[in-house]
Amino acid sequence: MTYKVIRGGTVVTADGEQRADVLIQGEKIAALGLDLDVPAGTQEIDASGAYVMPGGIDPHTHMELPFMGTVASENFYTGTSAAMAGGTTSIIDFVIPSPQTSILSAYHQWREWAKKAAGDYSFHVAITWWDESVSEEMGTLVRDHGVNSFKHFMAYKNAIMCDDETLVNSFRRAQELGALCTVHAENGELVYRLQQDIYDKGIHGPEGHPLSRPPEVEGEAANRAIRIAEVLGVPLYLVHTSCIDALEAVTRARLEGQRVFAEVLAQHLVIDDSVYRNPDWNAAAHYVMSPPFRSSEHQEALWRGLQSGMLQTTATDHCCFCTDQKQMGIDDFRKIPNGTAGVEDRMSVLWHHGVRSGKLTPSEFVAVTSTNTARIFNMYPQKGSMNPGADADIVIWDPQATRTISKDTHHQNIDFNIFEGMEVTGNAAVTLSRGSVVWQNGQLNTVEGAGRYINRPPFPYYWDSLVKRNHLAEPTKVERNKG
Repeated sequence: MTYKVIRGGTVVTADGEQRADVLIQGEKIAALGLDLDVPAGTQEIDASGAYVMPGGIDPHTHMELPFMGTVASENFYTGTSAAMAGGTTSIIDFVIPSPQTSILSAYHQWREWAKKAAGDYSFHVAITWWDESVSEEMGTLVRDHGVNSFKHFMAYKNAIMCDDETLVNSFRRAQELGALCTVHAENGELVYRLQQDIYDKGIHGPEGHPLSRPPEVEGEAANRAIRIAEVLGVPLYLVHTSCIDALEAVTRARLEGQRVFAEVLAQHLVIDDSVYRNPDWNAAAHYVMSPPFRSSEHQEALWRGLQSGMLQTTATDHCCFCTDQKQMGIDDFRKIPNGTAGVEDRMSVLWHHGVRSGKLTPSEFVAVTSTNTARIFNMYPQKGSMNPGADADIVIWDPQATRTISKDTHHQNIDFNIFEGMEVTGNAAVTLSRGSVVWQNGQLNTVEGAGRYINRPPFPYYWDSLVKRNHLAEPTKVERNKG
């Protein structure tokens, strides 16, 4: 059994900070404390002047995703390796079956692709159609394969969009299984109509993308999904919340006591919609993702949502398409593959713009980059924790280290970086994945296939209380005065 000890750092968790050494035994954290006695031959890692934190968890990535006529350029090995360079040690990716195909078969296909992952991973599974076989296979995924979350796209009409019937059926089945429902909240019918209207007006470039997906289409879909979840008594998680309209729907529901969670992307916090007006078509096209980037007032609101706890997690929606792939839509913005990168830069961007600005404390940073995700998706305390017995997924964070983000130096498999030229202070000095040093001194030391699949059990304890609160017990007859 190998031992390592991290000495001289300040351990930061979602609950607070303490000066402590961290003893690692094999793949697990064994002990925390000052001046720990360690076995002879223990490897020592110096963390003087640094923070020692749980490795980041990105709850929203798309590695090697087949989408819009092409396949994302990042595979599970390159993507998880790039994540390690930025301090992220685990991802939750998405299985997205084509309509009318087996969701269980799709899950097995994604598991096969993910065998090359360098870091630990898990999966949400998308529901893109409905019949009794989908219901049965949802049960199999929960019981036998450690899947406790199902994704629903309310956008992408004529492709993977869920109508309300599918949402209701899937949400109800998830409620039975103790699974969490997640949604991409955009009104797909409105987007489809607006895309056609804008194209017909002669707007064919990337600037047409945000015009076809205004904040109102996200707000409407977010509110609709929240109300469906309320009626059925199922917890809900909104991915990539990007605008005031959706944030208001989340805030209203949470203040009413509804179990609603929401994530925000690092890029939506710091990039505005001016990028779509860049005269360089290729540059503008690289920012085409859904929902699109918004104007500055939305960014300010999203930061407030993160600070207040109305937004609980940060992600990237990491889905890489290189320039030649983006050019599939050179004459029609509707055909530009949707997606941007970010898995390597999320934590530095959030530290620089969040912690250094005073918007977030170091403990809040750990919460929104790691621990909250682990808790919401039932990975805690195996992940997102510095407790003895937890996986030794650890980042030693140098709060003074500076770098300039660039496509020329990043490790992501894409020829563009949406944060190009941004100078950030605060970076991963050392990253450990289950006790192995995978990033140190600016060098990656990842191993293809070293990542493990993370089983995530369902949540029966949520459902008992939700059913009671939402009065979903057997109805009783009401005698009415017919006087």
